[in-house]
Amino acid sequence: MGSRGAFDEIWGHGGPDAPRAEFSTLSQWIADTPADELQRRQQSAEAAFRQLGITFAVYGDSDAAERIIPFDIVPRIFLQREWQKLSEGLVQRVEAINAFLEDIYGARRILDEGIIPPELILRNEQFRPEVAGIRPPHGVWAHICGIDLVRTGPDEFYVLEDNARTPSGVSYMLENREAMIRLCPELFRDFRVAPVDSYPDMLLETMRSVAPSGRARPVCVVLTPGHFNSAYYEHSFLADSMGVELVEAADLVVDDDIVYMETIAGRVRVDVIYRRIDDDFLDPLVFKPDSLLGVPGLIAAYRAGNVALLNAPGNGIADDKAIYSYMPEIVRFYSGGEARLPNVETWRCREPQALKYVLDHLPELVVKLVDGSGGYGMLVGPTASSEQIETFRAALIAEPHRYIAQPTLALSTVPTLTEKGLAPRHVDFRPFVLTGSDKVRVVPGGLTRVALREGSLVVNSSQGGGTKDSFVLLGDAA
Repeated sequence: MGSRGAFDEIWGHGGPDAPRAEFSTLSQWIADTPADELQRRQQSAEAAFRQLGITFAVYGDSDAAERIIPFDIVPRIFLQREWQKLSEGLVQRVEAINAFLEDIYGARRILDEGIIPPELILRNEQFRPEVAGIRPPHGVWAHICGIDLVRTGPDEFYVLEDNARTPSGVSYMLENREAMIRLCPELFRDFRVAPVDSYPDMLLETMRSVAPSGRARPVCVVLTPGHFNSAYYEHSFLADSMGVELVEAADLVVDDDIVYMETIAGRVRVDVIYRRIDDDFLDPLVFKPDSLLGVPGLIAAYRAGNVALLNAPGNGIADDKAIYSYMPEIVRFYSGGEARLPNVETWRCREPQALKYVLDHLPELVVKLVDGSGGYGMLVGPTASSEQIETFRAALIAEPHRYIAQPTLALSTVPTLTEKGLAPRHVDFRPFVLTGSDKVRVVPGGLTRVALREGSLVVNSSQGGGTKDSFVLLGDAA
């Protein structure tokens, strides 16, 4: 499926000569800036990223070299009224996710009332019975959410998936903005763009707000699996930006259900841990016993209420794509209202009628593993070979409960610099939502990912996608 017929966020359906009225100034900037100048600025940004070490590793890649994620110089823009609508929907969704997690690890009202089949939760690998009955400090589970959105028209936004475990990408949002301010200062003179550089302060405020009660000056740290992790740059960048310690498991010790950091000056009590380690590896006494990345006794300290973990262990169940398909019901159950941000229509292959429909329409659909991420374990029917389709057909028949399917959407496009000049390329969007004990904060920006291959709908960096800066305007014209 190509970009033809897709809604372009700058050019609309009219192309470069007839842009959307609100974006005539930006369209003019694109037209007036020579292609070789745009190319020069883009290369300058990528050189800076390489120098800073903003790279990611592609697991299983024979080159195994760390790469930078390609950056595109043409920004993606949200009008103030669009952003207001999105923000309200994001806050509603994240509040529902927090209420859902609190409920399924506690009273389980949603199961008792038959909204979700109990086996979908209780037999799900992402459900962690080890943390059932634990209430995190201040009752916040999903402190940092990345909600992936797609757009199909001027007012049509859909949630593609929820990321409530350890959503990454925020360092790209911040570095992309810095690059744009340096390389395209004229855009910031022409447009009133909401700043994103307060994100580290917002994150630190969120962390401090969920510290265990009675800790007047909470000590916060970022826990990383180490420099071999593909997102290590982001871990160190965020710790540095917040002015807190970046620690590995060996730096922490639990004594009498209290977490301490070993320092040259002796032990320092730790109150809040932003952990970038998956549940499985977090505490060898509770999860994988052979984990060298975790801290023995961490969950006992958490259970005793002596430390806050961002995000809470057990959140993976809210990322599960089969659970995602129930999000409209989940939002309705906890908020009492309809979801302001709709889901993409989803077929649960565990249901016989849905499976039959999916098997009959495989070449038209996108099929995903319920616990997959990063663009892996996914079939994009319209661009798949007949061999790939038949492989997926066999997998679906063998283990239907492991898959969901969705229609292939005509994702919106944004003009993007290619070897042949500017051309529309498909995009998605990951805004970041922070939930503290005091309030929910939506960062006025986010990570726009762009599918750089012509006609491709797969935006993941591991699958050849790039990124753009995302402007949120403080007014309603560009």
